[in-house]
Amino acid sequence: MYFQRLLPRSTARVSFSSIGSCSRTFATASSTPDGTVVSETNRAEATLKRFWETVGISKRDNGFTVTLDKRALKTPSGNTLLLPRNKRLVATLVANEWENQETLLKPHALPMTSIASRAIDAFHDEKTCSEVREALLNYLDTDTICFHHDDPPPLVELQHKHWDPLLEWAKSTFDIDIQVFTSVLLHSQSAETRNKFNTILTKMDPWELAAMERVTYVTKSFLIALALVKRHLTVEEAAVAAQVEVSSQIQRWGEVEDSHDVDFHDVRRQLGSAACLLADMV
Repeated sequence: MYFQRLLPRSTARVSFSSIGSCSRTFATASSTPDGTVVSETNRAEATLKRFWETVGISKRDNGFTVTLDKRALKTPSGNTLLLPRNKRLVATLVANEWENQETLLKPHALPMTSIASRAIDAFHDEKTCSEVREALLNYLDTDTICFHHDDPPPLVELQHKHWDPLLEWAKSTFDIDIQVFTSVLLHSQSAETRNKFNTILTKMDPWELAAMERVTYVTKSFLIALALVKRHLTVEEAAVAAQVEVSSQIQRWGEVEDSHDVDFHDVRRQLGSAACLLADMV
């Protein structure tokens, strides 16, 4: 299944009894003298220690909030992390991230919180959206799957297996010309191609754009990100496509412990958070 094996290891201690009744107690964001917003996410980042006892989910304004000690979780910018009703899965995963934190916090274990916060904080502002679209489009000129090698043979085989079908999908689905290069020097996609992809990005909602941003940065590929957001690729398929060159190196030289294996899981955790952000559950 598309979201198979993306759920956290435990849901036992998260309180869902508040779903169905609206919680009335919410924290009010304030700022420190240097302008930093006081919020649970910023406090967690600063202290790296668990400061809450209970985690719950409450209904509010026709949506869901995650609560720490019955106070609504806030984003780094001080906005209430308010999720639409169709983002029930996101609320569940965010709650479990916070519940599964122990005495010492592990910021890398909060991917759902960070991507949901990014969607809420950044992508309701057109100026920010425009800047992010421009940054993402720049990846077209250095897109991983657009630069092919003719050696060694195992790498060529992996390119044909994982990259060629993806390129054909993008070309046929969006009626776009995509150039493939054999050198990284002074190459770029056409202005027409860039404009067509910009139109696609402009139509994305905040959740899709946040997912697109994360996957592009993790995979170094605009096209892999687009395929995941459009549900053409699963998380595993996107991760495999993004790591073709690494897989070839491992086949040839072997795996480097505490490097390749760590990257293997981190890429899937980050891509999984983006895929779950896109899930709609009524």
